[in-house]
Amino acid sequence: MALERSIRRDPHNRMPQVRLNLLTLGLYFSCKYEAAAEVAKRALRLNPEYPSPYRWLAAALGQLGRTAEAKDALARAIEIAPASFDQFVRQRMPWHRPEDYAHMLEGLRKAGWCEE
Repeated sequence: MALERSIRRDPHNRMPQVRLNLLTLGLYFSCKYEAAAEVAKRALRLNPEYPSPYRWLAAALGQLGRTAEAKDALARAIEIAPASFDQFVRQRMPWHRPEDYAHMLEGLRKAGWCEE
């Protein structure tokens, strides 16, 4: 995958967690949930305060039925950046296709997220 190559070729990138998060999205939307979870964890090891990978980690783990882990990731996503979570989850971003947005919500619901 091109994104994986760019990460390998630029090991001194100042924000590799952003590229890893993008890779996580690609894997999640390809239904490669185990791989998506592993890449999200890599991103979080680099920057545990970066909220986006927690959201995708929760969704991937939810899809895998790993509910306890998914709930922990979901709680962390909301705790770190509640406004960001609301923005990206409670409303569909213009760049998310409706089916991708629904797919993300499905994983988050399986992770224990409830719309209020």
